[in-house]
Amino acid sequence: MSAPPTAGTAWRRRMVARVSDEKHRTATALELFFDLCFVVAVAQTSAAFEEELAAGHVAGGVLGYALVFFAIWWAWMNFTWFASAYDTDDIPYRLLTVVQIGGALVMSAGTAAALQDGDYTVITWGYVVMRLAMVSQWLRAAGSDPERRRSCLRYAAGILVVQTGWLAHLVVPGDLRLPAHAVLALAELAVPVWAERTANTTWHPRHIAERFGLFTLIVLGESITAAAGAVRAALDTDATFGDIATLVLGGTLTVCALWWLYFAQNASRRLGGFTTATLWGYGHYAVFACAAAVGAGLAVNVAQATGHGHLTAHGAAAAYTVPVAGFVLSVWLLHRTAAGHPTAPDVVHALAVAAILAATFAPAPVLVTGLLCALLVAATCVPRERGGVRAAAA
Repeated sequence: MSAPPTAGTAWRRRMVARVSDEKHRTATALELFFDLCFVVAVAQTSAAFEEELAAGHVAGGVLGYALVFFAIWWAWMNFTWFASAYDTDDIPYRLLTVVQIGGALVMSAGTAAALQDGDYTVITWGYVVMRLAMVSQWLRAAGSDPERRRSCLRYAAGILVVQTGWLAHLVVPGDLRLPAHAVLALAELAVPVWAERTANTTWHPRHIAERFGLFTLIVLGESITAAAGAVRAALDTDATFGDIATLVLGGTLTVCALWWLYFAQNASRRLGGFTTATLWGYGHYAVFACAAAVGAGLAVNVAQATGHGHLTAHGAAAAYTVPVAGFVLSVWLLHRTAAGHPTAPDVVHALAVAAILAATFAPAPVLVTGLLCALLVAATCVPRERGGVRAAAA
């Protein structure tokens, strides 16, 4: 393993691989700033998704949301994984990260047009800017890390080829765009698998777990912000707090329970190999997308409760219960996969997911969903944490 980069000055350092067991490795201020800028794209996407659902455009809204969120998640994850292995924190690295931040802001400006009008021009250019900046980073790593040069060059070449495809995607006839999008998305997912076959990059398990956890916190926070905005908008009309009290209580219970479920286990202990880490990273597409959709779903239910929605009662309820169930299912499967074997509360999680989906047809579905999530925490997380306290005391 190579040592952390120390040669050179803050203006420019050799981009050698950082050690995967480096002590006291935590997220940097630049990474946190990157996340905060990136969440603008998440917020814009969630808001556009909410508008599509509220207008009754369910199928188109869900498809557009899935496509747009893929770009957000993949660009964020690739920066995070690269930074875990090669963050030199010198001037060139910071400048290229700023370029990526600029691309993220361009993406956020294009999310509404992508979801509502099917116009992916702006979001594609923002995405390509981010990815081309990553090509520069990988080429720089290839020049400084002979041991992993082939892997770095494969990353750079693969990303460059796929970005050419995304730009060509803009001129593809409308009926062929969705199949082309699927092919390009699969190509993006294949690049790391292909590149890492020559030599694994030295990502840091604890750093990766922290980075994904921090972004989950930010996305859950964005859901709370979106829901609070919907509540405020409702109260600005003729609605009273009593009209939406069960929605506020249920939404608060849900988000708090989702936070508890996600952070109930120590993920860094289980991210020991590339296969497990890849499943962990790829699986977070569902975690992030569902977490962001929870806020949109709650906002749709607030609009429905105040007479401003265009969905049926069950449709509005499903806009909330489905992403909550998706989050619970994704987190459960991620931890189960990382553990490498079935865990004791498997049946409890399976029953909870089924019950949350069934809550779509219950009176006060948002409140029922919140209570079910709280019960899931009580049944799985609290006993585990009490057991951990007893073990530590012994």
